[in-house]
Amino acid sequence: MKYLTSVLSMATGLWLLAGSAALAGNPPAGDYAGYDRFDVRAAHRSQPLSASVWYPAGTHIYHAPVGKSPIWQATEAYIGAAIAPGRHPLVVFSHGSGGNMDQIGWLSSQLALRGAIVLAVNHPGTTSGDSSPRRTMYVGQRSADISAALDQILANPEFAPYIDPFRISAVGFSLGGTTVLNLAGARFDPELMAEYCAKLGDQAQDCRFYRKGGVDFSHLPADFSATSRDGRIGRIVAIEPGMTYAVNNSSLAAVTAPVLFIGLGGENGWKAGDVGSTGSNLVAKMKNASQVVFSPAFHLTFLAECVPGAAEILKQADDDDPVCTDPQGTSRKEVHYQIIKAIAAFLKL
Repeated sequence: MKYLTSVLSMATGLWLLAGSAALAGNPPAGDYAGYDRFDVRAAHRSQPLSASVWYPAGTHIYHAPVGKSPIWQATEAYIGAAIAPGRHPLVVFSHGSGGNMDQIGWLSSQLALRGAIVLAVNHPGTTSGDSSPRRTMYVGQRSADISAALDQILANPEFAPYIDPFRISAVGFSLGGTTVLNLAGARFDPELMAEYCAKLGDQAQDCRFYRKGGVDFSHLPADFSATSRDGRIGRIVAIEPGMTYAVNNSSLAAVTAPVLFIGLGGENGWKAGDVGSTGSNLVAKMKNASQVVFSPAFHLTFLAECVPGAAEILKQADDDDPVCTDPQGTSRKEVHYQIIKAIAAFLKL
C-alpha cells in the first residue's frame, strides 16, 4: 500500500501503443481520444475537486501525453478537441487509494475510443501524495465526490448535450470499487470491518495499511456507513473492490443495477477483492451480479504499464510495493486489454 502515498504521487496512465491498438474495435494508429479538465464544486468539500473527462474526439487538434511520469507510461490525447456529434454513454470513474484521475488513462482513453465519455475526479485524502489510512474510511465522501461531478457535467452546457442521461455507468478500482458499490446502494458495517482485520491482521494488505495509519475500527466515522445510492447510475463495474467483507447484507436489497466484478489473479489474488465463494461471496449475495477473473495477475496489475527503468527508481526510493512486478507469466498489456474488452461488452460500447 506504500505506492498509495509515494509512487503514485508521480502517477499517470498508459495509452495502448500501436502494437495493441490493432485490437478489434480500435481506431487506426495515431487516433486519440479527446481530453479536458474542469473543477467540481462540492458542498461537502472545502475546495473544488479536480475532474478530467475523456471523450470521442470530433476533430483532430494537437495531442500530448496526459500525466507524464518517471514511473508510468503516459496516455496520448487530443487536448481540448471538439466532442464527436451525438449522445454518448457516460462512465464515471473512481480511482483506488493513492491513485488519481489520470493514472487510469489507459482505460479511460480506450472506453472513449469506443464511444463513451469518461468522467473522473481526484478524491482528496486518498489521492496520489495525500493518501491517508484514516481518510480512507470516509467512504461516503468519495461517493459524494462522484455524485457532485455527475451533477456538474450534466448541467455543463459544453458537455451535457453530448451525454445520454439514460446510459450512465460507474467504474471503480480497489477503493474506487468500494465507492461505486456504495453508489449502487451497498452500505458498509464497522463491526464487520473490524472482524475482518482482527482475523487477517497483516496478512491482508489493506489491514496492514490501516494499522500503519492507526485506524481504530471501534471508532470509525459515521461516513463509513453512509447511504449513497445514486439512482442515475444504471450499471456498475467494481474492479478488485475493497471492503467487501464489510458489506451490510441487508443493504444489498437496494442494489438494483447490474454489477460486474472484475478480479485479478487466483493464487495471487488480493483477499479484500475476492468476491467469490473463497472470499466474501458478494457476487452470490447480489441478485444481478456477475464476475470475471483474469490470471495470471494480481491486484496491482491494474496499474499502468511502467516505463523502462522504473523498477530501479522504485528501488532507490525504497518502495517495497511491487507496482511494476507482476506474477510470473503475466502480460500487463494483455490483462489490460481483457479488462477493456470485458467492460466495453458489459457497458455495450
